[in-house]
Amino acid sequence: MLTLASDVEVLARFGRALADPIRCRILLALRQAPAHPADLATALGISRTRLSNHLACLRDCGLAVAIPDGRRTRYELADERLGHALDDLRTAVVAVETDRICPDTDEKGCC
Repeated sequence: MLTLASDVEVLARFGRALADPIRCRILLALRQAPAHPADLATALGISRTRLSNHLACLRDCGLAVAIPDGRRTRYELADERLGHALDDLRTAVVAVETDRICPDTDEKGCC
């Protein structure tokens, strides 16, 4: 049974997915077009096993879906609005002072 996640849960899942550069690359590739895992692995230059683990995370986060395609499986973004959100995040200006680090880095692992 599917349930709707709270706003905080949605943002936390999105953040977890974006926390890994490979998952970001997968999402950006899926933003362009649906793809089969073998094609994604080749395009990203990673093993199919590693890709499979990241796709499972993206599915669990609710950002990607697996669509049966004959004897293969095709992956795509779970909602077309995610592509727009990725574009907005990608083009947002993030001001970072290079000579400073977050005071919570050691405790909380941020930044």
